[in-house]
Amino acid sequence: MEAAEYALMDQAESRMWWYRALHTRLAAALADIDGPVLDAGCGTGGLLATLPRACFGLEYFEPAAHLAAAKSGASICVGSINALPYADSSFAAAVSADVLCHAAVDPAIALAELHRVLRPGGRLVLNLPAYQWLLAAHDLRVHNARRFTATAARALLAAAGFTAIRTRYWNSLLLPLMILQRKILARRHNAASDVAAFSPWLDATLHGITRLERHLPALPFGGSVLVTATRPGTTP
Repeated sequence: MEAAEYALMDQAESRMWWYRALHTRLAAALADIDGPVLDAGCGTGGLLATLPRACFGLEYFEPAAHLAAAKSGASICVGSINALPYADSSFAAAVSADVLCHAAVDPAIALAELHRVLRPGGRLVLNLPAYQWLLAAHDLRVHNARRFTATAARALLAAAGFTAIRTRYWNSLLLPLMILQRKILARRHNAASDVAAFSPWLDATLHGITRLERHLPALPFGGSVLVTATRPGTTP
């Protein structure tokens, strides 16, 4: 990811509606975890700063790793999700938000590594951008090479040995606006990043829509796919 995108993330992730909605969903998926949690691809540390438990972060871009450590107080390691620098069965849970989509990541290898570092019975939580046809200028800026469907995500995790796989699309109510933004308003290859400051009323409105969606039945479409799965087995 470009250094400029990390700077935008660092400035926006504590207040922008998208990050707040994402972090709320990820934190809810980890709420009952008892034990250390790994954020694999932690960026500038926004999620880690919201998690009230023993957390560790991995980040490929060293300047972002320093920002994450300062922001969250968590233990941050510089490295690749393709070769996690942790011992087998180290974590009760691992979370990775919008990382398997990156050009530098091999999803099969990354999932094998996440499986390895999870304890038996440990939980994996992923957020993935949805639909290859939604690839747009912002994906190019952040070096995304792929987007996913729920079906494809389930197949990948099953192949990596995970069980109890659950997928749910979210950001469903805002998908029409996302299509308008990506395919019409910002379709040029050099269009500005999707990460930006919104006016307070617009940010509050968009965030309110994501909050409303959490109380509705899951819809069979959305801008992102939230995935939870388990490494099978029980801790000795």
